Amino acid sequence: MINGNPHISREHQAYLHAVKLEQMKIVISRLAILVLFIVGWELAARWKVVDPFITSQPSRIWATLVNLHREGLLYHHIGITTTETVIGFVSGTIIGTFLAVILWWSKFLSKVLDPYLVVLNALPKIALGPILIVWIGNGSPAIVTMALLISLIVTVISVHSGFVQVDEAKIKLLRTFGATKWQILQKVILPASVPTIVSALKINVGLSWVGVIVGEFLVSRAGLGYLIVYGGQVFNLDLVMTSVMILAIEAALMYQGVIYLEKSLGKWQ
Repeated sequence: MINGNPHISREHQAYLHAVKLEQMKIVISRLAILVLFIVGWELAARWKVVDPFITSQPSRIWATLVNLHREGLLYHHIGITTTETVIGFVSGTIIGTFLAVILWWSKFLSKVLDPYLVVLNALPKIALGPILIVWIGNGSPAIVTMALLISLIVTVISVHSGFVQVDEAKIKLLRTFGATKWQILQKVILPASVPTIVSALKINVGLSWVGVIVGEFLVSRAGLGYLIVYGGQVFNLDLVMTSVMILAIEAALMYQGVIYLEKSLGKWQ
């Protein structure tokens, strides 16, 4: 018995300690890289190794962040971009998974639509921006649609690929017991494809942000994408870099949310 727990052997406890130590080293190393990058960037700008007018620097980015907060603009722009991204992300994942289920349900339809999905996946969706503006209008709906289109086809292809790669022996076993196609979908296909769906979520995090920012480049009058365009037009690179840093932090937080969901689903399974 070790530390009052009779179920953990000394060897297993040593293993758990080594795993925790390894995780701690990884976290410390990540933080060290980030701190070194920020400090190096700041010193390089102060010592004129790089031109702070072009590259900005952490202290100027912080000052810009404080000014946006004082002017009441910071949370307004962040809120708009975040809302558009979440809507595009969630809708792209749900609709894409639903379409993947339809393609799995009908092999005939899957074979018919396969070349079209390949072409649509290869098509640069950004080129559709001007068309979406004409069709939908100049506003948030066009931006959300852009985010949706960029992530939708990738979701359909990746999730459907996961569906068709499920162990055929499990499906045959359920069919032997008289299971319907709906029951096979519920009991085998969807549970077995959770890792694939989570992987699609991870991909969609980046794609949704790309779609929203590109949309804001084209039509928005508010949001982080608008701040980047405006800052570039007036040569305010501090504003541009501040917006980029905020986007990086938001994307990282959103990705961590998907990681948390993955761990929760892993425990549930």
